[in-house]
Amino acid sequence: MTDLLFIKHAAQLITVEGHSEKPAKKQAMSEITVIENGAVLVQDGKVLDVGETSAIEAKYSELIATANHIDATNKTVTPGLIDPHTHLVHAGTRENEYAMRLQGKTYMDIMNAGGGIHATTRATQEASFEQLYAESKARLDKFLTHGVTTVEAKSGYGLSLEHEIKQLEVSKKLQQNHHMDIVSTFMGAHAIPLADKDDPERFVDQVIDEMIPEVARRGLATFNDVFCERGVFTPEQSRRILEAGKEHGLIPKIHADEIEPYGGAELAAEVGAISADHLLRASSQGIEQMAERDVIAVLLPGTAFFLMAEFAEARKMIDRGVAVALSTDANPGSSPTLSLPFIMNLGCLKMGMTPEEVITATTINAAHAIGRADTIGSLEKGKQADITIFDVPNYLTLSYQYGMNHVDTVIKKGIPVVIQKQLQ
Repeated sequence: MTDLLFIKHAAQLITVEGHSEKPAKKQAMSEITVIENGAVLVQDGKVLDVGETSAIEAKYSELIATANHIDATNKTVTPGLIDPHTHLVHAGTRENEYAMRLQGKTYMDIMNAGGGIHATTRATQEASFEQLYAESKARLDKFLTHGVTTVEAKSGYGLSLEHEIKQLEVSKKLQQNHHMDIVSTFMGAHAIPLADKDDPERFVDQVIDEMIPEVARRGLATFNDVFCERGVFTPEQSRRILEAGKEHGLIPKIHADEIEPYGGAELAAEVGAISADHLLRASSQGIEQMAERDVIAVLLPGTAFFLMAEFAEARKMIDRGVAVALSTDANPGSSPTLSLPFIMNLGCLKMGMTPEEVITATTINAAHAIGRADTIGSLEKGKQADITIFDVPNYLTLSYQYGMNHVDTVIKKGIPVVIQKQLQ
């Protein structure tokens, strides 16, 4: 099989070029670069060149003669989508809680009664490695068929050293075996275990003194995340956990201001987090501080949609100079979806983002949110050839026809892994 791939005659080729060194902000989030009748030439898993089809054919005629060809006539080609916030590895589902919420119970009501994160923790602790791997692989397969080529995956349903390690080891094996690239985040501080409910400091100490050092020693995670929310971890506890992670080489992330304003955005700026996620109730001061400290806002409109809550103020954040990324927040309790294109729809319809901005938010800015913008997130010479082909004639249709999977072909490291909607 040749190591050359030539994608030609794309109705629109979206490169999102020019933002690899720093995430796109403000007007730059609309600068996605559209090439009509576009082409991409791939060699050895990397982008060799992009441009108009006729120009690429003339420049590389000998190479193209030996390449595999994909005709993208009447289709739109983009960088492979990137999901920078998922809870991929877990066991079980929580549809019973969905029914409870429809009857008036809140997310925190259910969690405080022993459901929510605690329910998934029990299922994940009881699950074997093999079960967790099989369930998580099935989710990755579905992500791939929705055009996603890289995901971030958090632990956080173990809430003990043994089971947090188990989750991260599953992610590691999936990274080794699956087409998808997986970037791992340690999130032992996802909830206070019920056994420590009356003495949360004991669990905070366990996360800091036992879990973080061992996760770092094994090299199982790049990032360290914490759920900073009233009734979960206080800003001071969160600060201690994130600073401890930094001492062991783990980059801070933070679940911030999801339920109420709680100083999470401000804390993200203070500790130099790469991203603050959720931010449904972030304060104006917190948004300003994030902009000043270059903290990326990873917004999760699927969570607001599913919890029937107010959406994050994406428009306000963008206008104030915060780089915005979008994610599914795929998890069994508050956002049980694997469709990043639907999240793009919600970004436009519920958070005031433009079609151009949501493309940036799910490609290059999402890459920056997981520290991978040097290799993925745009179609530029030398970058990894992660490419999604949508069966639509222009990118506007992606947000116009909502709730539909328009993915036709997905290419990972130069290899087609989804062809005409079928997983290979």
